This record gives sequence, structure tokens and C-alpha cells, in this order.
Amino acid sequence: MASAVKRIGVLTSGGDSPGMNAAVRAVVRTAMYRGIDVIGIRRGWNGLISGDVFRMDAQSVAHIINRGGTILYTARSDEFRTEEGQKKAVATCKLLGIEGVVAIGGDGTFRGCLALSKHGISVVGIPGTIDNDIGCTHYSIGYDTAANTAIEAIDRLRDTMQSHERCSVVEVMGHRAGNLALYVGIATGATVVLVPEHEWDFQKDVAERIRAARLNNHTHFMIIVAEGAFNDDEIMKNPGSGNMVAKMIREELGIEPRVTVLGHIQRGGAPNARDRVTATRMGYWAVECLAGGKTNRVVCHQGGTICDMDMEEALAVPHSLNASEDRVLEAMIGSER
Repeated sequence: MASAVKRIGVLTSGGDSPGMNAAVRAVVRTAMYRGIDVIGIRRGWNGLISGDVFRMDAQSVAHIINRGGTILYTARSDEFRTEEGQKKAVATCKLLGIEGVVAIGGDGTFRGCLALSKHGISVVGIPGTIDNDIGCTHYSIGYDTAANTAIEAIDRLRDTMQSHERCSVVEVMGHRAGNLALYVGIATGATVVLVPEHEWDFQKDVAERIRAARLNNHTHFMIIVAEGAFNDDEIMKNPGSGNMVAKMIREELGIEPRVTVLGHIQRGGAPNARDRVTATRMGYWAVECLAGGKTNRVVCHQGGTICDMDMEEALAVPHSLNASEDRVLEAMIGSER
């Protein structure tokens, strides 16, 4: 069957996540299988505006499935948010004969896709974010690797913190979403998990849980804090959520917490098997969408199945925490009382 497009571009945008390279590889290999030319676009939408592109083939993506980060680099583009910037990007597409674009990233990347599509370019988005905060998909590329990176770091930290009978406050990524903190909290047996989706009270949700754990003969307390756990703008101007929680523990309970901010270490490293396979399946599906004449689609992972949905509908799906994980965490923590 003939393909609806003859040449496509592929880019990564926003924060990088482990598995993006696997998705790029799948896009290139599937396109080649379909007889479609592929143009690699460096540095996201900025690269499309400036024409920072190159032709991709099998050699371009050899031995990258196991590499973290993105060989296409990534950047956020203020210029692309303007009509003038979008027209420059469209001009690049017309000059090079790019009929469709596969963009790998988060909801900001997808909004960029919609802007481009208004000028007649077919677009498909692939969710790639370690926060797993895209409402239309149950899973986004990089989440499992990032979670396991955090879990390994916290397990190592626990060994030394238990030896010294100390309180650990670990800040994980998640400015507007607590999925990573919730998942990691369950996996590490945390004393407390604080996320932006839930309002929390320091006395009830932190101090009393630490007291309950101490009364049950625990001498080490693990507090997992999403970086966006404090929603107040003024508080967010301070050194960070982890440091703020540690300060409150110190003042209220008289113990000296040790704060660890995992930061961008969670983004790095080789993707694990789940992210490699999921990224490959999503990259394949994205090309199939364009080859079949579809546009304005987001590739989704729902119930173990890869599918696609309208991009505007996808962006309208609100983000929420995994309800079953939320209940499990509450039972695990609540049993200390």
C-alpha cells in the first residue's frame, strides 16, 4: 500500500527522557521499511525554525537503542510560540519537502504540533516524559527508567541513613505531577510521600507519621517529596520543597534531617527494557499513522495496548495520579498508626 507521505521529520522537544533514542530509531527504521525518507531535526522546534536538519538512515540510528538522552538534542523554543516562528518552521518544511513530523516530548511539544498542523503539516506526537503526567496515556517513555534510578539511589541512601538513625528527605522530580514520587514511595517503603495533587497538612501527614513510626521502634524515617509539593509561589522561591520540609521537621520535631535532591540524575542513564520496547512500539505506530494519512494524533499506551487519539482531545484529558497506587500507599503508610 502506498504511503500518504514521502518524507517526514523527527524531533525531540522539552525535557529529555530515557528511551527517546529508541523512539527515534523506531521512527527511522519503520519509515525506511515503508519507503519514506526521514529528516532528523536537531534541538526541537528551534531546529525546524533554523533549518538545523540532516538526512537519517539505518547508520544514523545504529547502536542508539541503549543510549540515554537524545541524539537529536532538545531545547525549548520561545520563538516557536509566535506566529512568525511557526511560519519559519513551515517554510523549512516546504523547502525540504517534509510532509509530516513526529515529535517526541510532553504536552508542550504536542501544543507545538497543533500549531504546525494549522499550516498544513501532518503531525504525530509521542509521549516522552519521566513525570508520566500526560493524561491521555497510561505510560510515557522514560518513566520506568527514571523511577528505577530514583529507587536505586534511595536504597543506597537508606543503608547509611539507617546506620546513623537519621531522617532522610529525598526530593524527586515532579513539578506539577506526583506520579514519580508516589511510585518511588511505594517501592522504597517511605514513611511519608508528599505530592502536588494532594493538599497536605504538616502535623497530620508528616509529624504524626514520624511520631507513629518512632513509637513502633523505627529510628530511620524516609520522606519522599515531589519538587512541586509546595504549590505556593512564595514558598517555591525558597531553596526547594525538600529543604522546606526538612526545615519544618527540624523546627517541630527537633531532629536533624538530611536532604538529598536527586535532580537531573533521574533523566540520565540507559533506558531499561520496558522503555526501550515501549518507545519502539510507539515510534512504529507514529510512522504508521502518517503513512496511513492520519494527522493531529498522539500515540498512547492504554492497558498495555498502543493506540492513537486526536491531539486536541488528548490534550484535554486531565492528569491524575494512579488511584490504585494512591490507595496502596495510604494502606502501607497508615499501618504504622
